[in-house]
Amino acid sequence: MNHAYILTLSCPDRPGIVHAVSGFLFEYGGNIEEAAQYNDHGTGLFFMRVQFACDQLTHDGLSSRLAAFAAPFGMAWKLHDSAQPMRTVILVSKEGHCLNDLLFRWKSRLLPIDVRAIISNHREFYQLAASYNIPFHHLPVTAGTKAQVEARQLEIIEAEGAELVVLARYMQILSNDLCKKLDGRAINIHHSFLPSFKGAKPYTQAHERGVKLIGATAHYVTADLDEGPIIEQDVARADHGKTVEDLTAMGRDTESQVLARAVKWHSEHRVVLNGHKTVIFK
Repeated sequence: MNHAYILTLSCPDRPGIVHAVSGFLFEYGGNIEEAAQYNDHGTGLFFMRVQFACDQLTHDGLSSRLAAFAAPFGMAWKLHDSAQPMRTVILVSKEGHCLNDLLFRWKSRLLPIDVRAIISNHREFYQLAASYNIPFHHLPVTAGTKAQVEARQLEIIEAEGAELVVLARYMQILSNDLCKKLDGRAINIHHSFLPSFKGAKPYTQAHERGVKLIGATAHYVTADLDEGPIIEQDVARADHGKTVEDLTAMGRDTESQVLARAVKWHSEHRVVLNGHKTVIFK
């Protein structure tokens, strides 16, 4: 029986990498089904994503051979079983539009994820979690309990084997320590007004300034607040007739769509980090 895999890699660019990778896969019975590559002339790095089927070797067998193959190229690589949905934990606060959208897409088999738990500092969505038969962890956060709460959050994330943590409008700033522990596997969503209109009621502030674009940004979480590598962005146009409520509704729709696309691409292993940027093989 053929097993489906996804290989992602990056290394210093040089002639013959595509030939070498395809030859390696052919040697072990791999049949390439989808492939894409990108040469970043600014950094001199090469990026590649290959989806292939193979019936000769197990994941471990391929991995051991890949390690030997990749070493002379200085490759950073990851091998994934594409049949396995990505184990995911979602964090949320009081705004549930992104959470609700992700759960619907997951249950409709539109996202290759496996939602293992929902963590919240409020109780609002415990019934929503129960309706999807997902464990709900209510962990209130105060200045005095932040460290203990983050330790418990990480404990849940690791116990569930989560490869992805989604901050679906989770309105608490993660500590630098937790950001480092979740490096490359935590995605956040926020409105794209930043650095303008910080703090409470950003859409009220935007309305008062007469903004014409309502946007959202999905990015990886880093210790630099809201400045991690960007995965996806989008905007919707507004005009003078839009109320604060209109802008808020437009913003929530845009946030939901942008986050869903970011989660989809990440869970399909289409995103490769390129320093402070991302390469996305759509």
